[in-house]
Amino acid sequence: MLYLELFFSFLMIGFTSFGGLSMIPLIHEQMLSHGWMTAREVADIVAIAEMTPGPVGLNCATFAGSRTAGFFGALAASAGVMVPSLTVCLAAAMFLKKFQESRYLAHAMYGIRPICIGMIGAVIIQQSIENYAGPLLGISWQMVLIGAASLLTLLKFRWSVPKTIALAAGLGLILG
Repeated sequence: MLYLELFFSFLMIGFTSFGGLSMIPLIHEQMLSHGWMTAREVADIVAIAEMTPGPVGLNCATFAGSRTAGFFGALAASAGVMVPSLTVCLAAAMFLKKFQESRYLAHAMYGIRPICIGMIGAVIIQQSIENYAGPLLGISWQMVLIGAASLLTLLKFRWSVPKTIALAAGLGLILG
């Protein structure tokens, strides 16, 4: 039963989001509403999913399913999140020429873009609250320092993402 719940929850997420970061609020809501994870655990899953290769939504589904119901939970959640994309890709491949020339599709995409930007903004706010909340004045100054150091190494010193992740992990061990 749990496997079917995972499958249908992630099937719904796949059909109602546009992939990537836009899936995270829906995954967060599903995990909390079913009582499968806490907000902190979801934040950890998202962090791991972003560091591992592959699509963030699929990685989140795999890790969440694994955390909730083991190996078969990971399979159920991953299958659920992939079915919508596979279905849409197959349909789009069949009608690609027609879609390329459709004025209506261009208008629909024009409307979808702001929605995706808003969902990504919501993820940024939600993850910031989860990651930077702490006991002193409500802010975890260690996490703010790690975030600032990571941003500095990425933007000013042009470090690669793996080096920046290693730095953040090291700072987390030292400051944690």
